Amino acid sequence: QVQLVESGGGFVQTGGSLRLFCTASGSFVKDNTVDWYRQGSNSEREWIARITADGGTAYADSVKGRFIIARDGTRNTVYVQMNNLKPEDTAVYYCNIGETDNWGQGTQVTVSS
Repeated sequence: QVQLVESGGGFVQTGGSLRLFCTASGSFVKDNTVDWYRQGSNSEREWIARITADGGTAYADSVKGRFIIARDGTRNTVYVQMNNLKPEDTAVYYCNIGETDNWGQGTQVTVSS
């Protein structure tokens, strides 16, 4: 399995911003669809954003207008810029590359009131 690494999580107050990163070996990020998911405590995993290999994007209604998914200039990393964070955004965030059953350790985002 490709090694996935999520990073960038942390603690932030309501209304703050964070940027999460998804990296993988080789050209997997560049050549494949990348999805971001999140899972809150005692909750099911929720899909929140997608970027395709050609740069098309899609968002869940819960984050639309607040989150932006993109690749960096080298196309080696995909990030999700999260703005205007709310307490309900508190979760462990995971990326997925190529729509395979392969997950990293996730990165914790905690938004305080």
